Amino acid sequence: MHTDPISDLLTRIRNATKAHHQDTYIPYSTIKENILKVMKEKKFIEDYSVTGEKQDKTIEIKLKEDLLTPTLKRISKPGQRIYMKSKEIKHVKSGLGFYIMSTPKGVMTSIEAKKQNLGGELICEIS
Repeated sequence: MHTDPISDLLTRIRNATKAHHQDTYIPYSTIKENILKVMKEKKFIEDYSVTGEKQDKTIEIKLKEDLLTPTLKRISKPGQRIYMKSKEIKHVKSGLGFYIMSTPKGVMTSIEAKKQNLGGELICEIS
């Protein structure tokens, strides 16, 4: 049992890139799929696919071969949720990174949330 499935996702991606694996598998959840969709749009991962049915669903993540060890940092945790208004959103590492946020209009990057004038929960930082 995992108490924080999102940090488990980030740790599995981080460990797989350090071990130079081309793919990794994680248990399925909707929030994980939404986070991976954003990572794919930003070309942080190559692709992902959902396999299985109902309780046996898993997500296969295809990692980029040329990807250096990423900085994946969990911001909002189950014990302490971190929320941010759209005016409070700042650039991550002078624009080289981004936050992934859960907003009322879905999971998106902090850049998109600021453009749409949306606030929300900061899920993680990627740079």
